[in-house]
Amino acid sequence: MEKNTLSQDSELLTEIAVAYYQDEITQEEIARKFGISRIKVGRLLKRAREEGIVEINVRYHPVFSTRLEQQLQNRFPQLQRALIALDQPDQEEQRRQVAALVSSHLAQSLKDDAIVAVGQGRNVAAVADHPGQVPTRNCLFISGIGGTHRPGDAINADHISRRMAKKFGGISETLYAPAYVENRALRDAFMQNGTIKETLDRARKADVALVGIGDMNENSYMVKLGWFTPHEIIDASVNQGVTGDVAGYDFFNSQGQHVDTVMNDRVIGLSIEELRKIPCVIAIAAENTKAMAILGALRTGAIDIIATTAQNIRTILSLSQS
Repeated sequence: MEKNTLSQDSELLTEIAVAYYQDEITQEEIARKFGISRIKVGRLLKRAREEGIVEINVRYHPVFSTRLEQQLQNRFPQLQRALIALDQPDQEEQRRQVAALVSSHLAQSLKDDAIVAVGQGRNVAAVADHPGQVPTRNCLFISGIGGTHRPGDAINADHISRRMAKKFGGISETLYAPAYVENRALRDAFMQNGTIKETLDRARKADVALVGIGDMNENSYMVKLGWFTPHEIIDASVNQGVTGDVAGYDFFNSQGQHVDTVMNDRVIGLSIEELRKIPCVIAIAAENTKAMAILGALRTGAIDIIATTAQNIRTILSLSQS
């Protein structure tokens, strides 16, 4: 009985979605046809998007997008691509739009037997969770940083790697280590473990790396994990000139130069120096608060593809003139 109900639900969502998106019937007409309210039609259309029945890919006119991308590449010649999403007022929708571009790029560019090093965070997780069909690729998705037992488990690198492997029909490899330890001596001890060393060695040889770009925000992922206090974030930003991080812990200033912080030598994962040796590093930053962080990340020279918003690109172009 439950299966029949779910099937009928899916059929209704599909029928309404086809009527609205393909046949261009208005929501008012759909409401009359199905004997439901217009508000319910709106809710059902939203559900159809959330469940992957409808996949919307909205892009700027190619001329506009290409022009912004070309301008950015002129400033940062090492950039292979800039994946530019429409600006959205809702942050979650913005994240989905950026994730859709990265997912589409991977679907087109990933080759069989490729190794993909996977970072942590909400923007990287959104790529794994983006609905829609992608070609099967016999790839290895491998954690580029250890894990943490916190409420944010879904945005741990290991959990993301597993979902990416399921999405593309590949396999995943766990980095059996904590992301963060109390001191350098403990980190060095973990790094000498054979299993951890072998996994990190494979991650260092990745063809592609997916990483997030963080900014110095009191509500950041690192504060929620307890790696930094809000006071330490402010201190690093104001007194040390830190503008952002790559992969969750490798900090830099607006010129892309490394800055020492309390996180130094306490994280088990790929460093920015190791990322530089990976042929294609895709950095993702959906939030429009991150322009300065993205600028610093681009200046590190470690980023090959940036996935962000048009607003961020325009701000970066303005900031990098000086």
